[in-house]
Amino acid sequence: MLTALRNLFSSDKGKPEPADGKVTLADVLERDWFELFYQPKIDLKTMRLVGAEALVRARHPTRGVLSPAVFLPGAGEEEMLALTERVIITALKDWEALAAHGMSLKLSVNVPVSALVKLPIPAILREERPRAANWPGLIMEVTEDEIIHDLKIANDVADALRRFNCTLALDDFGAGYSSIARLRQLPFSELKIDRAYVMNCHTDRVSAGLCEVFVELAKRFGLKTVAEGIESTHESHKLQAMGCDVGQGYLYAKPMSKGKLIGLMRTRLVGPRAAPAPAKRGMAALFGAKG
Repeated sequence: MLTALRNLFSSDKGKPEPADGKVTLADVLERDWFELFYQPKIDLKTMRLVGAEALVRARHPTRGVLSPAVFLPGAGEEEMLALTERVIITALKDWEALAAHGMSLKLSVNVPVSALVKLPIPAILREERPRAANWPGLIMEVTEDEIIHDLKIANDVADALRRFNCTLALDDFGAGYSSIARLRQLPFSELKIDRAYVMNCHTDRVSAGLCEVFVELAKRFGLKTVAEGIESTHESHKLQAMGCDVGQGYLYAKPMSKGKLIGLMRTRLVGPRAAPAPAKRGMAALFGAKG
């Protein structure tokens, strides 16, 4: 056992639902309603599936799938740490399930900065990581506004994670307004452009200019760029022309369950010989699915 947090919430599916109908994070963990959905990440040059971001959901027995906006408000720190540990371990196990169907995707998870300090993440990785030779590692996304205040934590954690082929990604970049001087100190492998700048970047000159700056900065620092929240082919084409590496958003796919992702992939495994799919056809083209 890695931490006492694993015992903080024991699975008890038989417990009655809360009388007031309110669902909390404690309920989700306690009753084993927790589930990860995955939003695909697409290489903007080849339009191939290259990864997926793990997003927390709750599968309620009567209300169906619930978004985190329903059950995360009011959650305490211990609950959030327990959730983060569950997310990391589940993502590692889910990678093995995906790999069994021919999908060696690089998965990413969201991690609050407090968890980098208070959870034994290197020990979790050492114990739970896949032992397959083709495991590409795990990306841990932290938001710019949280991590920029303590770069020492970021550097220390990045060094520890590197031993397990895991890296940090800077999420929601642009929202924290970091100075360029401080960016040079960031030990990240991936920079995710905040969707506020991606939205309408094909028509908004200011957003387009900022996206171009972000992409160029990332290139100079040897980082991969990921554009979040792409919803139109115009945005996709504009970002591709800028040299942005990866796209993520509703244009390609909404977050989906692991089972649905596997089901779609059964129709067409994405590999080196797969033909590039046009962005305008979205996920159906990427997976060869009908409709």
